[in-house]
Amino acid sequence: MSRLPRTVITDLIVLSVLSLLGIAGYETSFGDLNFLVAAVAGIVIGTAAAVVGSLLRLGVLTTVLLGLAVYFVLGTPFTMPDLALFGVLPSLASLTGLALGAVYGWADIVTIGTPVEAPYYIAAVPYFAAWLVSIVGAMLVIRWLPKRRTVLRSSVLLIGPVLLYLSGILLGTDEAYLAGVRGVAFATIALVWLAWRRGADVEASGDGAKRLRAQKLRGSAVVVAGAVAIGAVAGFAVAPVAPERFVLRDEIVPPFDPLEFPSPLAGFRNYTKDLAEEPLFTATGLEPGDTVRLAAMDSYTGRLWSVAGPGASAADGGYAIVGETLPEPDLATLGSSREVEISVEGYGDVWLPTVGYGSSLRLLDDTTADRGGDLRYNAAAGTAVLTSGIGEGARYRLEARVQREPDTEQLIDTPVASLDLTPVENLPDVVAAKAEEYAGEATSPIEQLRNIERSLKTNGFLSHGLASDSVASRAGHGADRLIELFTRTQMVGDEEQYAAAMALMARHLGYPSRVVMGFAPEIAEGDDEVEVLGADVTAWVEVPFEGVGWISFRPTPDQVDVPQEQTPKPKSEPQPQVRQPPRSEHVEDELLTTVEIDETDDEDRDRPFQVPAWVWVTAVVVGIPAAIVLLPLLFVALAKRRRRAKRRSGPNDRGAAGAWDELVDRYAELGFEPPSKATRLQTAHELDRQLVEQGVGTATDEGRPLRLTALAATIDGDVFDGESVSDEAVAKRWTEADAAGHAVSAAVGRVRRIVARYRLRSRR
Repeated sequence: MSRLPRTVITDLIVLSVLSLLGIAGYETSFGDLNFLVAAVAGIVIGTAAAVVGSLLRLGVLTTVLLGLAVYFVLGTPFTMPDLALFGVLPSLASLTGLALGAVYGWADIVTIGTPVEAPYYIAAVPYFAAWLVSIVGAMLVIRWLPKRRTVLRSSVLLIGPVLLYLSGILLGTDEAYLAGVRGVAFATIALVWLAWRRGADVEASGDGAKRLRAQKLRGSAVVVAGAVAIGAVAGFAVAPVAPERFVLRDEIVPPFDPLEFPSPLAGFRNYTKDLAEEPLFTATGLEPGDTVRLAAMDSYTGRLWSVAGPGASAADGGYAIVGETLPEPDLATLGSSREVEISVEGYGDVWLPTVGYGSSLRLLDDTTADRGGDLRYNAAAGTAVLTSGIGEGARYRLEARVQREPDTEQLIDTPVASLDLTPVENLPDVVAAKAEEYAGEATSPIEQLRNIERSLKTNGFLSHGLASDSVASRAGHGADRLIELFTRTQMVGDEEQYAAAMALMARHLGYPSRVVMGFAPEIAEGDDEVEVLGADVTAWVEVPFEGVGWISFRPTPDQVDVPQEQTPKPKSEPQPQVRQPPRSEHVEDELLTTVEIDETDDEDRDRPFQVPAWVWVTAVVVGIPAAIVLLPLLFVALAKRRRRAKRRSGPNDRGAAGAWDELVDRYAELGFEPPSKATRLQTAHELDRQLVEQGVGTATDEGRPLRLTALAATIDGDVFDGESVSDEAVAKRWTEADAAGHAVSAAVGRVRRIVARYRLRSRR
């Protein structure tokens, strides 16, 4: 085991510093510098694996396998400490996370809202990136660069740190992190290193060495001064402003389409009819007057209001993967804060009940805590969705602040905010006409909207279409239902129809609007816990005002006593008497035969046995490391077997020479260094010398010390004597070579024997 030269250690330090400067750009995605713990660990682990592989004289493949093993074994406490066993040991979940982060984390990090805190394996991204660049760069520094140190070869080593620097830009945000400082420092260190290493192999002594050193110092100083000056000038002259910064998260649409899920407003009557008395969830931390938000719908197709999909404008906010920290809305005036905890009972859907605009959301129960990657949040709408759905037993804690709503007088001179929402389609003419009629002569937006709200509230009547209601009310909010709402003698409907109608009226007047569905439970002063029922469901309209936020309008009337339409009763006409048929003596039940129906699903019958999920997880977690260890071993073994068979074939003199080549390769795979260009006798003397130098005491079966010179001389005779070599002689040479190989393999120790199984050397 030899020591690393001082120049190699210096090169490794320079590459590590450059890698750290490059990966520091991830700060804009993670929001702080905590990710540097994982990044530094990746640099240290990758570099250490390359150094250990060199000191132990391992092959490239074996060193990479060693680095992979260390990557999984040591990565947990730096990336997922909460999942570590006893604080440091990896668990099945953390091993899975390290693999998922290396493969899928790159896509997640550009679709997650900043600061990136989910999914749980996201910290594996900087860890894996730093590890990969470090292990490759360190292996090149140790094994490749010393053979021929040139500026071109040294420049190749900068590719890894430069890629880390670029990834920090592409995976970041519009706001750069210390771009000038990091850029100048990176360029200065790289240029000084290249200049200092240029000509490092020139030998000089005495005055010549002093002059060479002074020249290098002067040149390095000039390079540093030039880099700083040029970097400063270029930074001010050509550096792009923040909106022009190219980042991937602005180009990639998050892989989530709300249109894949049914519109929440379409199921409004399900709450008022089937779930009216059903406890949906329990909320703590609410105050009187609070409403619970479920979903905000800003797209209308003529059939229903729905949540805008990926094609919607960025002004809507969009749904992005988030961690515990939620992004702030761009347009809102936030007031008092709430700390609400929701415990789900009878509610089951993908839309999470929330309050106000959240600042943090944490999943608490075991059923949802490990599904943080499914959580998405719309900052502009203040609504959240868990794509895998929530059900009974789910719990989460939300910290939020509610929107301040000024009085109408305070908004007289405030214009409506200009937002580019999804345009509505198939707006009924009667809705447009009623919008202009109800808006009246008012000139300010708030007065027009309040007039519409007041007209709907006072001229309409409330009915959920229940049996107890005096007048029937059809469900739905499509164009036909809204036409019916305004063309009947009396306007009759519930929150679904009135909110849908007012939002369309606001859109007709040119004002952005959306329908918000949620719950409005009765909350008394001092209530610590509120049980929300299906009957508490409601819907309202929100319109954004410039510099204020989204102001709510509640157009649903409170009147439930609908005037009855007077219709004349039809006169009764006598009907002729008809003789009734005789009553059948057969009892209906006796005519039926009880039949047992097998309700088992055909698909389940075809699959009588299903493998549990934990079996698949265990197979993946155990199978990947096993494949990493065993597949290379299998590949090397097959290659060695093919090589041996090829060397034994052909003429007998070549078969005898092949026995020697096989033995020399066996020595090389065990860590010895046979000369690349030498005769058999010279190679034998060199290997015998290394045996003595390394203290490897080998012996043959007869007890004599093993020496290769005799075997080398015998094989030289077979090759160069010009006489034919018998098959028995070839078999004997292979037997002697195998005996020598087994003897030296037994003498070097178990570790070198195991490593030799992964090494493949072919003597040319």
